[in-house]
Amino acid sequence: MASAIKIDGKILTKNWGLNLAGQALPLLAALIAIPYVLHGLGAERFGLLSIAWAILGSAGLLDLGLGRATTKFVAECLGRGEDQKLPALVWTSLGSQVLCGIIGALLAALSIATLVDRYLKISPELHGEAKATLYILAASFPVVLATNALRGVLEAVQRFDLVNYVRVPASILVFVLPLIALPFGLRLPGIVLLFLLVRVFASIAYLGACVKVMPALRGDFSVDPKLLLPLLVYGGWITVSNFVGPLLTYVDRFIIGAMLSISYVSYYAVPSEAVMRASVIPGSLVATLFPAFASLDASGSREKLEELCIRSVKSLLLLMGPCFMLVISFAPQILRLWLGANFAAQSALVLQILCVGAFFNCVAFIPFCLLQGLGRPDLTAKFHLLEFPFYVLAMYFLLPRMGIAGAALAYTLRLCVDAFLLFGAVFRLKHISIRLFAESKVQRTVLAIVVFGTLLTLLALTPGSALVQLVVSSLLLLAFAIAAWIYMLDQKDKQVFFSAANQMRTVVDWAK
Repeated sequence: MASAIKIDGKILTKNWGLNLAGQALPLLAALIAIPYVLHGLGAERFGLLSIAWAILGSAGLLDLGLGRATTKFVAECLGRGEDQKLPALVWTSLGSQVLCGIIGALLAALSIATLVDRYLKISPELHGEAKATLYILAASFPVVLATNALRGVLEAVQRFDLVNYVRVPASILVFVLPLIALPFGLRLPGIVLLFLLVRVFASIAYLGACVKVMPALRGDFSVDPKLLLPLLVYGGWITVSNFVGPLLTYVDRFIIGAMLSISYVSYYAVPSEAVMRASVIPGSLVATLFPAFASLDASGSREKLEELCIRSVKSLLLLMGPCFMLVISFAPQILRLWLGANFAAQSALVLQILCVGAFFNCVAFIPFCLLQGLGRPDLTAKFHLLEFPFYVLAMYFLLPRMGIAGAALAYTLRLCVDAFLLFGAVFRLKHISIRLFAESKVQRTVLAIVVFGTLLTLLALTPGSALVQLVVSSLLLLAFAIAAWIYMLDQKDKQVFFSAANQMRTVVDWAK
């Protein structure tokens, strides 16, 4: 039965590994396929394909937050043992999201001709191809939202293995299908039609998996309109965060382009994109934690919820802290080796400042997820709305005085404030006990990271060969790992570590 869900370190660690692999493998496929697709399609058609990828990736915003709401509400039902409510909840959510997709598809279809003819600067001979491509994309909206809803159900029951069995091949095919289609003479409409078929098959696979883990769905197709309002209220705040969050992430580039020049955007965007990719690690973790938080809260397991939250914070500190410290200390050398001396001179300080903000942001993923899992998405949305005007003002103040380093500083300050607000909220609402947090050796972990970073910085500033710096850095990293094992991890942490090591073989076998 779906209600017989056990939430423990072993399961959560395995799911984290599955989610991490599930995000990394499509990224690897994209890195390999994109150069060949660009060459095969040409710059203009590849630009349209990039728009298609962006639309497919962001179409989930049309669900009004119902996908996230579905995961939370299903997890809560499971936590309370209310299996009889699941069919109505699942079918109501699925039906409402398909309806949202249909409305979104119709609105998009009405605007496509105007968009192509007036706003997209493309060659006249590609107008017909562009319109056909966008019409097919619009038709995919109901399928995309249905897929998101069904995936949310599986996430609620901690079946991330089934989620990734479907998601990874579907995500990889989005980048591989253009390579397969080009030799057969297929152009963009045909390629995007293949994308739609992949989404249809993924949705069917998710539906079959949902029926497998929840047999009650097979015989009960009831819909309860009363469930729609709480889903929409919760999802509405999620939608606010989904819109404002990306705006907070990318508005800096437009401001830099307007106040300085487009050339400076490149020097800023490359380190920014590189740092943002680090969020795949905390992102894959909170995808696992979100339904666990909701289920534990619903079942009244307050102590277990607090422990899970604190251990997650400490895990991210130990994983991400040393990595960011290495990049901060050796940013000039890394950029010089990667992109050349000129780029390093312009962007090294930017990369260092952004890494500080990214470190705070990675840890803040946990209270962000906790607040949403415990039914307070309004707080995360209000924090984003509160931060936006101050962030823009900081950009306008710092950018003329410090250049793109000022933009990086404004972004980092915004992330630090966001982390302070999120942790302050979970402490004030007593979702996490300050006493337990203090007893968990988190402060000791932070101190060790600061000491490690200080030693690395001194090493980077000391004249010497790259080989010597590499050897000494490796020794310092080894010393940090030993200190963490002895002084920062308790017995339960070590048990989880051994469990993760055992589960890694399963994840690697699955990834193959």
